[in-house]
Amino acid sequence: MIDRLYGGGELSREEYAYLIRNRGDDSARYLFSLAAKARERYYGNKIYIRGLIEFTNYCKNDCFYCGIRRSNKNADRYRLEVSEILDCCKEGFELGFRTFVLQGGEDGYFNDERLCRIVREIKRLCPGCAVTLSVGEKSRGSYQAYFDAGADRYLLRHETADVRHYEKLHPKELSAENRLRCLHDLKEIGYQVGTGFMVGSPYQTADELAMDMMFIKAFQPHMVGIGPFVPHHDTPFGNEKAGTLELTLFMLGLVRLTLPAALLPATTALGTIDPEGREKGVLAGANVVMPNLSPPSVRKKYQLYDNKICTGCESAQSVDDLRKRMSRIGYDVVVDRGDAVSISKN
Repeated sequence: MIDRLYGGGELSREEYAYLIRNRGDDSARYLFSLAAKARERYYGNKIYIRGLIEFTNYCKNDCFYCGIRRSNKNADRYRLEVSEILDCCKEGFELGFRTFVLQGGEDGYFNDERLCRIVREIKRLCPGCAVTLSVGEKSRGSYQAYFDAGADRYLLRHETADVRHYEKLHPKELSAENRLRCLHDLKEIGYQVGTGFMVGSPYQTADELAMDMMFIKAFQPHMVGIGPFVPHHDTPFGNEKAGTLELTLFMLGLVRLTLPAALLPATTALGTIDPEGREKGVLAGANVVMPNLSPPSVRKKYQLYDNKICTGCESAQSVDDLRKRMSRIGYDVVVDRGDAVSISKN
């Protein structure tokens, strides 16, 4: 079945579930070897970096797994000023970043007018760069406004493709139906769209992961962000077991073979659960890393989950160290927008 995926064939939901349930060290090694070949067909040995700016940890939502959920009274809330966001981008541009990811909770303070202003200013200050937004569920009109202001990409994880599983992870006011509406609106407007899911989230089985694979195969996103579920102590899932590095890497490999031209990040969560998680993610098929450009004073406050890394190689100022770490495993960090190959603007 792995060979069939590598050859461009398709798997059924039952076949994905079988691979996930029956994975082992040998099948993982074989999967990763083919995932590396598939990625190199499209991207060679290039690793693209994105400057991550976590600009607000206020959020109106109450997702059961998230440390910045509105019910968490212990969260140390902050909002960056527009000038601070722009300073982060200017610093990142000088460091060689050509994509900036603005990530935050669903914070009403950052209305459409403010977000559009920020996007326009980033594009003015950093010519040739790409702007990615990750600010949650919005109306189609809002998405259109951000796009018209110059936003290039949008990240919105679907989290889980199974409706019943989605309901176990989210409060009643959030729905899988609306999440999917958002993703389809974004794609129709013309964004480079990223989605993804948590690995090892509460109540998840191989069948749910297989549904996730079927969803991304059908949706054909430009980017897929997956990472292990890591609990936060101030949430309803604070005592749940974390997702494993082993299963997350296996899913990365499956995603790479399923969507060989996609952009796949080795996420912060991977680096959180393993000191070499980023490198292992790249060896499993990833080709994007997102160092943190946020001001040092707020990095520890954006705690989606416990023990989130925010210093060292996670810090954008340590990009030279990141280059060395990637070089040791045979990959080159490049100065590039890093568009998906099917819509490359270079």
